[in-house]
Amino acid sequence: SKPLRKVYIENSDVRIKRMVRKAGALVIFMVDASGSMALNRMNAAKGAAMSLLSEAYQSRDKICLIPFQGEKAEVLLPPTRSIAMAKKRLETMPCGGGSPLAHALQVAIRTGLNAQKSGDVGKVVLVAITDGRANVPLAVSEGEEILTPEMQKDKGALKEELMATARQLRGLNSFDMVVLDTENKFVSTGLAKELADAAGGKYNYIPKADEASLAGVAKSALADIGLK
Repeated sequence: SKPLRKVYIENSDVRIKRMVRKAGALVIFMVDASGSMALNRMNAAKGAAMSLLSEAYQSRDKICLIPFQGEKAEVLLPPTRSIAMAKKRLETMPCGGGSPLAHALQVAIRTGLNAQKSGDVGKVVLVAITDGRANVPLAVSEGEEILTPEMQKDKGALKEELMATARQLRGLNSFDMVVLDTENKFVSTGLAKELADAAGGKYNYIPKADEASLAGVAKSALADIGLK
């Protein structure tokens, strides 16, 4: 018989296969719940959010909902995969008042960054359902000043503040934005398109913002940026 040969194994020869946990995506719906948004559009936005959440149920993707109205934006539905929680929270969505769009963007960015820190979330996609018009400055939303009619009339300052906030998205890793423009084109300002451009995001105009069209456009836009 042949003599046995010794085999030497060094540390560098040993390979351990580690399972890499795939981080899911977080889709943050920013929904204009101000007086400029008709109630049927609010209901359409709720339906679209539920539709996307139902499809994301089998994946690691999460949904978050941030309505903005009055003087500030608030997280109504924290990042979740729970359809039951979403249904419950969406029933209580407030409506009416001003449009603190810049604050909604700030809250969405903060929420997305915190979710990424958890390790469960990789890509963050902001889906803004809005006509692009802001009439509440950040200083008011953050409690630093009291809202006055003069502030609401200063369209130039409001617009510049909004665009500056949107431009922050360009410097954030794994953030994307989709703007679904629900503005009545008879009084078009084109602000929603400018908002998307400032953020480096995608723009879609939805003349009839019903649940099916909102959900359809949102899904195709998400697919375009790698979310299916």
